[in-house]
Amino acid sequence: MEKQNLFDKAISWARGKGFSGIRANIEGFETPSSFRRVGDEEDSIIPDITGKKLGTHNFLEISMKSEEVGLQVSKWKLLSSLAAAKGGKLFLLAPRGHKAFTEKLVKDHRLPAQVINLS
Repeated sequence: MEKQNLFDKAISWARGKGFSGIRANIEGFETPSSFRRVGDEEDSIIPDITGKKLGTHNFLEISMKSEEVGLQVSKWKLLSSLAAAKGGKLFLLAPRGHKAFTEKLVKDHRLPAQVINLS
């Protein structure tokens, strides 16, 4: 299952929940703002989807099993902190077969994120 194929479902979910100003890291949408670590010009972190709801800025990530767990958790921690600073939340949209993996990471790393079943 390709992550790119899930963007339509994720964007539909966001619109259905009342998010506006949706930006997505996929062709056809405005790309969300990227974030870089100080001194690291190569790697930047780009959220999968961003949106506003009731004046808050929220981040939506499509969560899939990965070998790069450390990078994934670091990205989620950053996005969760940024969302909280703007009064929003981090939503982790997990497709079928990936929800348990996502919930385990959220629990193990005490991430303030809401896991959503994306089916």
